[in-house]
Amino acid sequence: MEITDFTAELLGLGEPTHFEPACGRLRNDLFARLAEHGFRSIALETDRVAALDGGFSHNLGEVDANRQLLAWLREYNETADEPLAFHGFDAPTEMFSAPSPRPYLEHVRDYLGLDVDIAGLTGDDERWSRQEAILDPAQSPGATAEARELRAVADDLLVTLYARAPRLDAAWQRAKVHATAGRGLLRYHAASAQPGDRDTRISRLAGMRAVLMAENLLDIRAVEARRGPTLVFSHNGHLQRSGSGAGAIVGSLLGDRYAFIAGSLGHSEAIGLGEPDPDTYEGRLQRGTKTWQLAGVPAGRKRTDTKPERGYFGLDAEVLDGAAAVWHIP
Repeated sequence: MEITDFTAELLGLGEPTHFEPACGRLRNDLFARLAEHGFRSIALETDRVAALDGGFSHNLGEVDANRQLLAWLREYNETADEPLAFHGFDAPTEMFSAPSPRPYLEHVRDYLGLDVDIAGLTGDDERWSRQEAILDPAQSPGATAEARELRAVADDLLVTLYARAPRLDAAWQRAKVHATAGRGLLRYHAASAQPGDRDTRISRLAGMRAVLMAENLLDIRAVEARRGPTLVFSHNGHLQRSGSGAGAIVGSLLGDRYAFIAGSLGHSEAIGLGEPDPDTYEGRLQRGTKTWQLAGVPAGRKRTDTKPERGYFGLDAEVLDGAAAVWHIP
């Protein structure tokens, strides 16, 4: 089986962990091959607004393979008849913080040339970005009267943008990305303001992030539809077709136009992961694999020697449910 055999317009390549360097290096090689077969864009698990200028969130700019990808894209595009595009599809949030929507909404306001006092409604940016605004519902500005008014402003800005849709140029697209991010942040802060125990609130915010990720992926496909397929690279948990993550949402809407390849890892010194037991999913994939392989979904069991704190949870039935193939790195 070859990765070029897949015909989906959105190909989700799962990353088994963020912390094994080989994953990013091999991803770069695979995307270079896919570009030879008509793929024109790649989307990573990083803030969509930051990616407009080749930036990263979640400290992913420190990953060598990500910097190498951008350098390769720039070099490729210098002589390409049709350039390759780089996208982020994540919201501008971190694990326990989310920024103020002010700069995102002001970007759209300024593009449209409107006179709207957004800063007067948001107040100090720090009241939104501090961790307490996410961790403590009582300290969140997400349910205030000003936040509700800001959500109406964000909706109005998007409506006005669409009224100017004939200007579908780079500046208009940039303004739309900012508008979507600003509105998404207001939704996220509103969710953080709802009461509940810690587990309930974390689950709620994870669900909101999944919705924002899916919304971005669908918009990226709308932008790239006329140019060619898109490779999206992210953690398995975000791309798998089962559950309630972004992949499940996108998969239900796109059907066969979305394909998910689950990422698998044998052992890794970088995350302290030893050899898998031979009867686990990874153990069966490990046999005879020297560099990497693309294989069918194997029979097996979930391994129990994983390191969740390093982001690797091991293949299981839920991850593999709906996967078109498994990408195994030994």
